[in-house]
Amino acid sequence: MASHGYYHKLCKEESAEGLKNDLATSKKLLEDITGAPVHGYRAPGFSISTDILNRIEEAGYFYDSSFNSFKFNKRYGQVEWFGNNGNGIIIKISDSFYELPISNLSIGGQVIPWGGGGYFRLFPLRLFRQGVQSILKKQGVYLFYMHPWEIDPEQPPVKDVPFTYRMRHYMNMKSTYSKLSAFIEKFKDYKFQTCHQYLLSNNSDRE
Repeated sequence: MASHGYYHKLCKEESAEGLKNDLATSKKLLEDITGAPVHGYRAPGFSISTDILNRIEEAGYFYDSSFNSFKFNKRYGQVEWFGNNGNGIIIKISDSFYELPISNLSIGGQVIPWGGGGYFRLFPLRLFRQGVQSILKKQGVYLFYMHPWEIDPEQPPVKDVPFTYRMRHYMNMKSTYSKLSAFIEKFKDYKFQTCHQYLLSNNSDRE
């Protein structure tokens, strides 16, 4: 299980104390509700930095999955990595903390966001599937994400926000559930795991 924050504020816009409280509050609340440990964290808007990763680790999380290599979104944080010794997509940050980057497509040296969410809703399924197959061929693993609200076309509409926000939020939402079902069916012969399961099954340090 993982947390996406309590207030869903961009981490880089939080004060050090505010972020510390948000990380602790969301983790404890989820653990109290479910009775299960929360192992991971994903920053709202992928808004991380080296310092923010340190704070996530200090809050007791086992892994983070917030690094998005697409650099043309101002909200996304950027961190310099120095390889992972061929250990799948697992990047070891410390002896007890790891990063699982979002899966993106690289074409001609250009990064194209391909991890899921709004990008999954934007691209035609056949094209998206081809991109995922390319990532799987190169990396042997693909990390996909989807917000629960993206398969809920009956959610109350919010009108008092900029047009670009509304377009991004509601784009192709009515077809997302059927598209997601078809996507899963296309890859039914592959092994599906949570991030935590992937770390445990592919990280010898934890065995």
